[in-house]
Amino acid sequence: MKILIFKKIKIYTRHFPSEEDDKEDDKDEEKKERDIKKLFNLARPCFDDFKIYLKSVLNIIKVKEIRNHLIFGMSSYADTGKYIGIIWAILATVNPMHEKLKLSAEPSFEGSVIDGYGINEVEIYPLRLIVPTIRLILKKDVRIFIRGVLDER
Repeated sequence: MKILIFKKIKIYTRHFPSEEDDKEDDKDEEKKERDIKKLFNLARPCFDDFKIYLKSVLNIIKVKEIRNHLIFGMSSYADTGKYIGIIWAILATVNPMHEKLKLSAEPSFEGSVIDGYGINEVEIYPLRLIVPTIRLILKKDVRIFIRGVLDER
């Protein structure tokens, strides 16, 4: 995964899988539990504001190309056929959702295999998000919700 600014300046590069992923899983288990009901009650008055904000977030994202291919196999031929059928059914419903989305899968009958490759190109314009973010933060209910989340840490 590469994150670029102006399609030339490299900011972040990461190869999957990495050894750091295992270390992060251990840290997640140590986190304390949060009171979900309290956070939900704080978030309830903010739902309309969050909905407006999420619409503006979706407007700053432009999908240029998402193309992924999965090679899937299990030790049993029958299980491979059953699960590849389920994967194909899911892909058949997901692919028509966007014209630039091309997801595919193929079975492998040579043992247990999960392999994949893809090209994912998405443009994000974060400067267009400044004004909606300021409008969201200026709402009193949203600030109360943010304080509640920070206090729960």
